[in-house]
Amino acid sequence: MHNIDNVRMLELPERGDERGNLVIAECGTDIPFDIKRVFYIYGSDPDVVRGCHANRRSEFVLINVAGSSKVKVLDGEGNEIIYILNRPKTGIYLPNMVWKEMYDFSEDSVLLCLASTHYDENEYIRNLDEYKRIIKESAQ
Repeated sequence: MHNIDNVRMLELPERGDERGNLVIAECGTDIPFDIKRVFYIYGSDPDVVRGCHANRRSEFVLINVAGSSKVKVLDGEGNEIIYILNRPKTGIYLPNMVWKEMYDFSEDSVLLCLASTHYDENEYIRNLDEYKRIIKESAQ
């Protein structure tokens, strides 16, 4: 089984009334890991591609809290899946060792990223050919 098989959409609980809506994301209940880092991407043009990396250890949940974007996930063996994030109560869980590319950002897009680790540049794989080589070697 590849880690791409563990990528999944998440529906976060939403509460609302005449005052507006509230989306809830709790570790261990809605988010499948303890959150160590939070960051967000905004102001990206539709033709910009963000991400373009895999992580050796980090897991992520991505949520477009405003606007929309697309996320392409690759497994290094020729399989890819494209997800559209366009609702603030829907996210995508990305396990470690999947290649991710975020793109097609709407003008009002705010992409919230929840991570299972603190930032460590050494755990990033930023070259797709290197990622494919690592995946191939791990399958042998």
